[in-house]
Amino acid sequence: MGILVQKFGGTSVASVEKMNEVCNIIECYRKKGNDLVVVVSAMGRKGEPYATDTLINLCTKVNQKPKKRELDLIMSCGEIISGTILSSMLEARGIPSVFLTGMQAGIVTTKIYSDSKIKEINPTRIHRELDEGKVVVIAGFQGATEDGEITTLGRGGSDTSAVAIGKSLGCETVQIYTDVDGIMTADPRIEPSAKILDYCDYEEVFQMAEKGAKVIHPRAVELAKNGDIVLEIKNTLNPTCKGTRIGLTRGVVSNDYEDFKARFMTAVAHKDNIVQVKVKSSEELFSKILNEMEEKQINLDMINFFAEEKAFALDQNNISLVEKILKKYNVEYEVRKHCAKVTLIGSKITETPGVIARIVRSLSKAGISLLQSSDSYTCLTCLVKEEDMINTVHAIHKEFTD
Repeated sequence: MGILVQKFGGTSVASVEKMNEVCNIIECYRKKGNDLVVVVSAMGRKGEPYATDTLINLCTKVNQKPKKRELDLIMSCGEIISGTILSSMLEARGIPSVFLTGMQAGIVTTKIYSDSKIKEINPTRIHRELDEGKVVVIAGFQGATEDGEITTLGRGGSDTSAVAIGKSLGCETVQIYTDVDGIMTADPRIEPSAKILDYCDYEEVFQMAEKGAKVIHPRAVELAKNGDIVLEIKNTLNPTCKGTRIGLTRGVVSNDYEDFKARFMTAVAHKDNIVQVKVKSSEELFSKILNEMEEKQINLDMINFFAEEKAFALDQNNISLVEKILKKYNVEYEVRKHCAKVTLIGSKITETPGVIARIVRSLSKAGISLLQSSDSYTCLTCLVKEEDMINTVHAIHKEFTD
């Protein structure tokens, strides 16, 4: 049946008990005749013994500013621990397996510690192990430079590893296993009426990830689109659930696809810790300010030009650097902290009249002030006070699902 890449996130490999469920899934697909490449994250989440944050703390406790090279080395250990244990468990079941680090798997990266990019993958070793009938378990989130320096790929890097490996192996499908049944119309922890999406296209999921939904890393989505790879988001603890399929056209029942094409709203995403900045300056001077922010790799969003002022939003972590630039140009500005972005995502937003009017009415009815808005082809983003974020999600989700 060809090669199938499966990626298991931190919650899926958080304990031996959960790894047993992973082994069951691997065994099931192996019996179907698949050659399997399994990409793993570090065990568990923040606070657990072998999670990435825990490993980082081992360094920062003895040195508040450790070198990024050393941080990458210790961060890479999380995936090595989980991958070694999983491979050993498969062997104990009589399933031939081998574990490979990112470097052993042929993943060549740029030399940017903690946020490296994959330059290329040489899959020779992976093919050799598959030809010997083994399940190949690979550490996600990591690779090595051409001169052998270990690097990590940044948050969500295991998703990127899995898709990049799938692309190098010519796979049609990559499965991403997590702790939910699929991508939902909103975060079910704050929106109880959220529903599972059977299908999404790449752009919708990319926007969801960019706008705060913790579904899959945007870089991985972009790689999948470029490689024409179908992504399947599935639940490790409920593997028979169909999950969500990203990249639709292969093997989709026509009625399901027609339903997908007909829908208006895909999801509502949210992101807190946002700051709104309003600047009074000429367009020429503001252009210089934007250029300097770009040079310093500060990501801005929701940029609006008004007659008297310019407004934009950004992550709170970057506000001190932005204020330094604004003071340098001696412009009058205003900062509003503790904001949040709530984004309506769907493929028909810009071609449908009255969307912003419906949002304004629904927010007004809920007593929520809209601070700023912006739109693109597939999404419409609202800036609100952070204290209003959850109610904004409720209001917009209800408006476009009822």
